[in-house]
Amino acid sequence: MNYQAVLEEIQSEIQEQLKKGKVANYIPALANVKKNDFAMSIVDLESNEYHVGKSNKEFSIQSISKVFTFTLALQKYSRELYKRVGHEPSGNAFNSLIQLEYENGIPRNPFINAGAIVTTDSLLSLYKESTFDYILHFIQNAANDKTITFDEEVYTSELKHGYRNQALVNMMKSFNNIDNLTSSVMQTYFKQCSIKMSTAQLAKSMLFLANHGVNPLTNEVLINESKAKRINSIMLTCGHYDASGDFAYKVGLPGKSGVGGGIVAIVPKKMAICVYSPRLNKYGNSLAGTKALELFTTKTGLSIF
Repeated sequence: MNYQAVLEEIQSEIQEQLKKGKVANYIPALANVKKNDFAMSIVDLESNEYHVGKSNKEFSIQSISKVFTFTLALQKYSRELYKRVGHEPSGNAFNSLIQLEYENGIPRNPFINAGAIVTTDSLLSLYKESTFDYILHFIQNAANDKTITFDEEVYTSELKHGYRNQALVNMMKSFNNIDNLTSSVMQTYFKQCSIKMSTAQLAKSMLFLANHGVNPLTNEVLINESKAKRINSIMLTCGHYDASGDFAYKVGLPGKSGVGGGIVAIVPKKMAICVYSPRLNKYGNSLAGTKALELFTTKTGLSIF
C-alpha cells in the first residue's frame, strides 16, 4: 500500500477540521502554539517512514508521556502496581477529583492524571532525584534519538498553574497512596509532560509496542511481550480519557493523546503512527488528529477490528 499517498489524501481532507476546537489555554505556554499546524508520521517495523506536514516540529507531548512512565513502572513493579492504580476506564474527565474521593485515592488507570502521578511516584521511590533523567533516557532509547529533551517554558508554566494536579496529588497523599514528597512528585510529573518531540520522533518511540516489547530500531527488549500486550490494551480502553470508547469505535487502534495536540497509535506487528494538531475537542484530545486517524484506518483497513 502507498502510505505516503494515503497521508497526503488525509492531509487534504482534514483542512476544515484544523479550524475547529481550542488549544489547551489553561497551560499558558500551550496557548501560544500555531493553532492550525498539522503533522502526521508513520514508521513501520522495517524502519520505512512516511510523513506529511510539519513532522519535524517539536511539541509538548504532555499525557503521551504516561505511556512511558507506565511502561517503566510496570516493568519494575509488575502486578504490585495495580494495588495503587487500576486498569479500568474512568468514564470521567482526565483531571477529575470526584472519582478519586469515592475510590479512596486509588486512580482508575495510569492514563488519567491521578494514575500517572501515582506511577511517577512509584518511579521516584526507586530512582530518587535521577527519576526524570531515567524517564528521559528511556524515551531517548525508545526513539533511538539522544537529542530529545524537555521544554523549560512549558515546565515552568505547568508548575505555576497546575492547581488541579496539585489537588489530585494532595488528595492521594491523604489516602496514603503517595510515598514521596508531593513537591518532588509534581516537579517530576510536570517535567515529563513537558518533554518535546516531533511526530517523527514519537512514532519511532512507540514502535516497541507494535513489536511485542522489542525496539526494532535497536533490537533491545524494552518490556516483555505479555506486558506490552497489557499496555496496548489499556491504551485502547483508557488512552483518550472519557472519549476512549469513541476513539476505539471510530479509529479501532490502541492510542494515547496529550493536550499538547499529539496522538500516538499502534498497529500491532506493523507500525506506529503519530499525528499532531493542537486544537482539542471537548474531551482534551486533538480534534483534527482524531479525524485523521479515523480516515487512516478507514482508508487502509488497518484497525485491530
